[in-house]
Amino acid sequence: MDAKESTESAESTESTETAGIAIVTGAGSGIGRAVAVELLRAGWAVGLAGRRAEALEGTAALVPGAASLVVRTDVSDPEEVAALFAAVRERFGRLDLLFNNAGTFGPGGVPFEDLPYDAWRHVVDTNLNGAFLCAQAAFRQMKEQEPRGGRIINNGSISAHSPRPLSAPYTATKHALTGLTKSLSLDGRAYGIAVGQIDIGNAATEMTARMETGALQANGEIAPEPVMDVTDVARTVRHMAELPLGANVQFATVLATAMPYVGRG
Repeated sequence: MDAKESTESAESTESTETAGIAIVTGAGSGIGRAVAVELLRAGWAVGLAGRRAEALEGTAALVPGAASLVVRTDVSDPEEVAALFAAVRERFGRLDLLFNNAGTFGPGGVPFEDLPYDAWRHVVDTNLNGAFLCAQAAFRQMKEQEPRGGRIINNGSISAHSPRPLSAPYTATKHALTGLTKSLSLDGRAYGIAVGQIDIGNAATEMTARMETGALQANGEIAPEPVMDVTDVARTVRHMAELPLGANVQFATVLATAMPYVGRG
């Protein structure tokens, strides 16, 4: 299925000079929405990608008049990813930033031995294969455009360092994403493509709402965990994004100060 495009929010601003051109995946909620809003308010033109067009339109509506472009996209589908990048290129002419954010945790509380293969595959297709497809499309465009270059920021996780219980699909994909980040960072040097990763712990979103009431700990207990304002994550991504291409934040870890990460397990 081809990606479905909505251009209403961009038509009045397409000729306006912008701070840069970005694509944010998973932009309909959570961290993706917060980062997209932060960039739009800072004068970036942003392609908003995600599975739910209505949610993406909601993100665009938070910054009225900004240069946003909604493109409904399943990042695990190569054709839809290609259509996303083509739509942004057609509207804005180039690409300066990809925030590779789309992801899913998968089924919670399922013992590894009982995990259905379809559930494993869905997490891998979204978190890893989707990140690969979007990074590859961005890499190709950034290599070919004039002036050449750009930046890719992958959304890792604290789980790229240390797992939660019963999280094998999510943890495996986030560890793999770290390897992808390192490899692309090396391969991008010759083309002015800077690649980094932000590892986030307990930002307050729909996905982490359960943390404040109780999350499974390594010792088997259920305990509440502190969370942080998601806008603090968004500001960090913007800082990474707005560095000159001669500088790069290779890895940044942003987390709720008192969350059980250091020493987890």
